[in-house]
Amino acid sequence: MALAPESQNSQTSTSAVWTSGVGGFPVLGGKPPSPSHAPETEKLLKTPITEIPFLTFHFFLPITTVLPPSHSLPIPAVYPCPPILRAQTAASFLSLLKYTPTYSYTMAPRVIVVGGGLSGLSAAHTIYLAGGNVVVLDKQGFFGGNSTKATSGINGALTRTQVEHGIPDSVKQFYDDTLKSARDKARPDLIKVLTYKSAAAVEWLQDVFDLDLTLVSRLGGHSQPRTHRGHDAKFPGMAITYALMQRIEELSETEPHRVTIIKKARVTSLNKDGNNITGVTYEADGQTASLDGPVVLATGGYAADFGETSLLQKHRPDTMGLATTNGTHATGDGQKMVMAIGGNGIDMDKVQVHPTGLVDPKDPGSKWKFLAAEALRGEGGILLNGDGDRFCDELGHRDYVSGMIFKEKDKGKYPVRLILNSKASKTLDFHTRHYSGRGLMRKMTGQELAKEIGCTPDHLQKTFQTYNSIADGKQKDPWGKKFFHNMPVDINDDFHVALMEPVLHFTMGGIEINDKAQVLNQEKKPFDGLFACGELAGGVHGANRLGGSSLLGCVVYGRVAGDSASNYLFQQALSGTAAGAAAQRLGQISLHLDPSAPGKLTVEWANGGSGSGAVAVQQQAGAAPAAAAPAGESAAKAKPDPKAFKIPETEYTMEEVAKHNKEGDLWVVVKGVVMDLSNWLDEHPGGPQAIKNFMGRDATEEFEMLHDDEVIPKYAPEQVIGRVKGQEPTLEF
Repeated sequence: MALAPESQNSQTSTSAVWTSGVGGFPVLGGKPPSPSHAPETEKLLKTPITEIPFLTFHFFLPITTVLPPSHSLPIPAVYPCPPILRAQTAASFLSLLKYTPTYSYTMAPRVIVVGGGLSGLSAAHTIYLAGGNVVVLDKQGFFGGNSTKATSGINGALTRTQVEHGIPDSVKQFYDDTLKSARDKARPDLIKVLTYKSAAAVEWLQDVFDLDLTLVSRLGGHSQPRTHRGHDAKFPGMAITYALMQRIEELSETEPHRVTIIKKARVTSLNKDGNNITGVTYEADGQTASLDGPVVLATGGYAADFGETSLLQKHRPDTMGLATTNGTHATGDGQKMVMAIGGNGIDMDKVQVHPTGLVDPKDPGSKWKFLAAEALRGEGGILLNGDGDRFCDELGHRDYVSGMIFKEKDKGKYPVRLILNSKASKTLDFHTRHYSGRGLMRKMTGQELAKEIGCTPDHLQKTFQTYNSIADGKQKDPWGKKFFHNMPVDINDDFHVALMEPVLHFTMGGIEINDKAQVLNQEKKPFDGLFACGELAGGVHGANRLGGSSLLGCVVYGRVAGDSASNYLFQQALSGTAAGAAAQRLGQISLHLDPSAPGKLTVEWANGGSGSGAVAVQQQAGAAPAAAAPAGESAAKAKPDPKAFKIPETEYTMEEVAKHNKEGDLWVVVKGVVMDLSNWLDEHPGGPQAIKNFMGRDATEEFEMLHDDEVIPKYAPEQVIGRVKGQEPTLEF
């Protein structure tokens, strides 16, 4: 609203009024709150959240300090109040308002998010947008997790993008497709949340983070095209996750009292008091520390858990010999912590083996493999066995396609190749260039393809002609394939070709949750203050996950967990866990103008003046950064300032760079900048091999496919040793 007439009077005393939609009674008004407001407070606290449609603020600016016009407060009178905010205090709601003066406040306690992948970041942003404080811990030096590796996109049914494309999808169709894929392990309650909230999840990414998700394709097991990706030159998992990662890191810098990030912090246990989860214990910088508050676990799956306490060895020993697409961090930490306190692991034997892991001809036995996006088959890619024949429906469920590949291997008809004709290659130009840059895919003629397979050109052309006839409806496909793209296929064409083998990819099993993302105990009742999302949460996908639903599960259940944790946080702050005074349950606020800093409005969340009790304790611990920063924060603050980054003037020729081409002495060039990555391989979130592929070479094209320029000054400034002689660096920062 525009300033109330009283606010123009410099003698008006400081005051704030919070009006709820329940009869319009004032909860706070006139003077600093007092116990006399207890009846109104009791009425508000007993009112169902869904019956409070809006909150209204009236501000009357204070005392004798006259603010210049630039510090006026253009605050609308009424703000629609989404469910998560309807029981919040004025202080927490105030944090969402956009106005000219800067402000700061301290709010009791914060939500702890463990894991900085897409699900954890979605939860963290949801908590922040709801007015809560949040601290995010990750055991790695980078956020992203496996989410950045997702290559096909994110599912959504009845999105506005689908409507614009005229795709006749519905939420019910998506629900049915997912239910069918989940088979006997289907959890209809969890699947309904996943599918019915899918469009909102996609559009949240588009609207809040300005992401382009306007390309839609059909993946295996889907009755309609519903997997969204963008036009930008990045894999969708990287593009989506990086947008959330970048925003949360910006918030941690601009609003450190609201958002704290602690990296290289390994959470070792959940702190518990009866059924109540009170926080976490973690290790960072060689120290052990604890944080108090409700916990959202987003630690990922266990598809790279090959250690002594391996969940794969325990539940699926038959998969231990397979390679994995997961990062080394996917070791089931969250599952083990929750089960240690009495949580339930469900469907732990349901491990997805993806059919198309890319085999590196230079290192075919590697335990770590890059994923060939399902979009490759969705846009027309064909699988051929060692005889040059098709052997399955390429768009079948993942476990089916993997099973068919294993059968070909047992028959001796190996290796299996994925081929894309020129039309499909053009549609997925970014993918084919990326895989080719890694040495995992090659371009060749149809004649060269026949020679590589070891069959005659006539045999290969017959395979293609039969496939074309099936696509035209002249023949029935022996394997029941229904959808065909980028036809026809002909030997007189160019192809992108890659060797394939099934790989460990995703774990459907995990921790048992309900549809509010609350973790259940052995009595099937929710723990207080513990939530789980992403791949950690079991039961969401049943026995098999559809392509495109991994990113979706991260966003949908990350938001659900964030909502639930925010509700829990605010209800705890309102109710006061150790003291029962109504004023303490409200979480009283006071507003101040600092005469030494005109325009700075300070909002303090008090504890009813008691100076004791849990709220007061949490208040100090929850404010970030606190006077005594948690372990790990000091290291984060000591890192170089990206804004101060400069490219050294030292010049190197490409001939000099080429000499540094082995482990322990490894240089690469990116956009005219020379980097010594000899001791940085293990820090790279994409794994060491991605860097080894470019030892002593220029990696600019590959870098641009995956990263924004700012990651170098932000994460690896000390690795920059100079510039290429005769070139002007094009790194933008």
